[in-house]
Amino acid sequence: MFFKFFNRKKVPTWREAEERAARFLEKASLKITARNYHSRFGEIDIIAEEENIVHFVEVKATEGNYDPLERITSSKMAKITKTVEYYILKNGITKEYQIDAIVVTNGNIEWVRNIF
Repeated sequence: MFFKFFNRKKVPTWREAEERAARFLEKASLKITARNYHSRFGEIDIIAEEENIVHFVEVKATEGNYDPLERITSSKMAKITKTVEYYILKNGITKEYQIDAIVVTNGNIEWVRNIF
């Protein structure tokens, strides 16, 4: 049997997207303090610090023609929020914080601050 393979762009894996996002944040002078942080409530892709702000970052990647932020549903946001609250409580965080998203699409990176 003969298969014809088309030259299609490769969709980045979640690991590749998270690695690119982490490098992007480091270039923006943020210090990565945790990656793939898990709690019983959910998971945070990247936790980074910038001066007096802790950033909790959700990474989304696609090569499609849709907005990947639409994949952050209300139930996903609730899990992220509970995980953030747990992390803050467990680690005694007193700094301000925000929940961000980094979107990796078609080779580009966009940092969306304060998505919630």
